Amino acid sequence: MRKLLLSTVAAAVVGLGGVSATPAHAARDLLIGGGSVTGVYYQFALHVCSLVNTHSDGAYNCVGRPALGSVFNINAVNRGLLDFGVAQSDRNWQAANGSGDWDGSPVEALRSVFSAYPETVLLVTRADTGIQSVGDLDGRPVNIGNPGSGQRGNAEDVLRLYGVEVEAEGLQQNEASRALIDNKIDAFFYTVGNPAAAIEEPANSTDIRIVPIDSQAIRDFTADKPYYVMTSIQPGAYKGVDEPVETYAVKATVVASTMLDDRVVYDVVKIVMENLDELRAAHAAFKHLDPAEMLQGLSAPFHPGAQRYYEEQGWM
Repeated sequence: MRKLLLSTVAAAVVGLGGVSATPAHAARDLLIGGGSVTGVYYQFALHVCSLVNTHSDGAYNCVGRPALGSVFNINAVNRGLLDFGVAQSDRNWQAANGSGDWDGSPVEALRSVFSAYPETVLLVTRADTGIQSVGDLDGRPVNIGNPGSGQRGNAEDVLRLYGVEVEAEGLQQNEASRALIDNKIDAFFYTVGNPAAAIEEPANSTDIRIVPIDSQAIRDFTADKPYYVMTSIQPGAYKGVDEPVETYAVKATVVASTMLDDRVVYDVVKIVMENLDELRAAHAAFKHLDPAEMLQGLSAPFHPGAQRYYEEQGWM
């Protein structure tokens, strides 16, 4: 059954001192669901798996998978199709509390493992579109993200708060980046850690503009929600970004299910926390990872395996 489930996930997504001793020939398979192949979720899943495979002394065979995003990952974790999934903190909260895509049906088995890096909600356009604000999107072809992604929910929130209707596209992010370059869409929303290849690609191929997402309605919307924070994209983050661009952000979080063995979660958390320097060096978005902050921004209860490690360190 486990092999069948792993095959199902593969089709759906296209495509350590102290660690428990397990004979090398019986390595435990682990799947971590990320996001688009050009996104940072996928990179995070890949690099966490690299740490696990390097530092588990053969106990685990961890694979990072591209996937369809936060909603998909939470549902796949809940169904046992993924062991771990990367998900936005707002979707984590919605799933745990039975709102949004889980309206009236909280994911009771969902558990938090740790937070990762901040993700900004970005609106990217070509410089030649004349789009200077969210209001200028009215009636334009705009990619809001594929169904099953957290960014789609963010885009829908922004459009609703600004009272704007667009010709909505549901492309995967690598497709959206190319569509912007090819003049097939006028803009795309993307919730991502920076820097992201999916924004660097169009920035290096055409003149882009990152549009501010900053209004009183946005500030009111984020003010009472613990998983949102106002932030800005700094000059030089991408080619063509010469001054700060205001927007808001969520955090990338790693989730699991109560079905996953406590010892497995404990081992993965231990490996990640004790080899953070390697993870920080793997990608620019990870360079500020800090254990104290990695225990924040989490809505579902901690998985017992993760909690055990944090309590041993005196962090809880």
